Amino acid sequence: MGLATAMLDKAPEESVAARVRSAVETVFDAVAATRADTTALLERVTAEGRRPATVDLATLRPGLHLRLARHELVSGVGFVAAPGLLTDVPAWLEWWQTGSEGDVRPLLLDLDHEHSAYADYTHWDWFALPRDTGERAVAGPYVDYLCSDEYSLTLSAPVEVAGRFAGVAAADVYLRHFEAAVMPMLHQLPRPARLVNARGRVAASTDPRRLVGSLDKGPDFAGALATGRPGRADGVRLVPCEGVPLVLVVAE
Repeated sequence: MGLATAMLDKAPEESVAARVRSAVETVFDAVAATRADTTALLERVTAEGRRPATVDLATLRPGLHLRLARHELVSGVGFVAAPGLLTDVPAWLEWWQTGSEGDVRPLLLDLDHEHSAYADYTHWDWFALPRDTGERAVAGPYVDYLCSDEYSLTLSAPVEVAGRFAGVAAADVYLRHFEAAVMPMLHQLPRPARLVNARGRVAASTDPRRLVGSLDKGPDFAGALATGRPGRADGVRLVPCEGVPLVLVVAE
C-alpha cells in the first residue's frame, strides 16, 4: 500500500502527521548519512590505535557537500564533536552550510573558552537531547546566532563509538523553509493546529494563541512521543508524527 493510499484510511490529523513525518524524514536522512560516515571514520581511527584530530574529520566534507546539494530543506549539516574527543582542539564543529548565493562554505568559529560565547555548545538542545536520551531530536525554532543568524530548526542524532558518546550529527533547516513545507498541511485541518517538539517548543502553528517559537506548557509532549499513539489531554488531540520527534496538537 502506498503512502497516499494509506493516508486515506486515517483520520485527517493522522494523515497530516504522516505527511509532516515524510517531510522531516528527508532531513533526518541527511543526519543519518552524516552519522554513518562519522561513525565509520571514528571506528577506523580507533582501530588504528589513535585518537581522532580535525584533519580526520576533513574527510567528511565530500559527503556533507553532497547532502547540501541534494536535500532541499537542509541549509547546514555536519558533525559536532563532544569536548575532549579530538587531540588538537578542545571542541570542534565540522560544519558546512549554504551561502546566500547558493555556494557551500564552512562555518568558522572562535571556540576559545576565554573569548568566545559559543565555546560551550553542550547545553544547547540540539546537542544535549541526543547526548542525554540517545535519541534523535528536533531543537527550536530559535535564532541561530552560531551558524546563520536565521530563525531555524536543528535536527540531530547521537554519534557513538564503542558505546561511548562522541558527539552529534545534525542538520539545520531555516524556519521559513520548514513553514513553506508544512503550513499547507496544517491549513487542511478544520481546527487550529500546531507542531511542537518534545519540550513543547512550537515549530509551526495555525493557532493564533500559540505563536511559532513560543513554549507550550500544556500536555506531556515527551510522553506522547514515547507512546507513539494518538491521544487526548487538556482539551487537545495529540498525534505523534510516527517516529519523528514532533507532535501534532489539534484543538478540540
